[in-house]
Amino acid sequence: MLRSICIVSMSNLIEVVDSLEHRIDTLVNRYQALKERHELLEGTIASLDAENKKLKDTLEERQKEINTLKAANALLGSNDYKRETKLKINTLIREIDACMVSLSE
Repeated sequence: MLRSICIVSMSNLIEVVDSLEHRIDTLVNRYQALKERHELLEGTIASLDAENKKLKDTLEERQKEINTLKAANALLGSNDYKRETKLKINTLIREIDACMVSLSE
């Protein structure tokens, strides 16, 4: 009787171990898949960050070009951006005056 109980317990224990082994294998496979997905997403993020920086730089260049064209347009007689151009010129004059004062000291 005791022997049959031990045999039943051993077969249950083997089933439990097999079940645990299967679950561990499943978890390891899922982990590997998630790890690969994570690495792929990190690469995508790096690529998008580089593209975003490039687009920001391009936007900044275009904004500078627009400001330059506005100033040139105002200097050519357009009334649209005269106030902005005058302010910019006044700022540049103040910066030049400050440089001249620091050079004379």
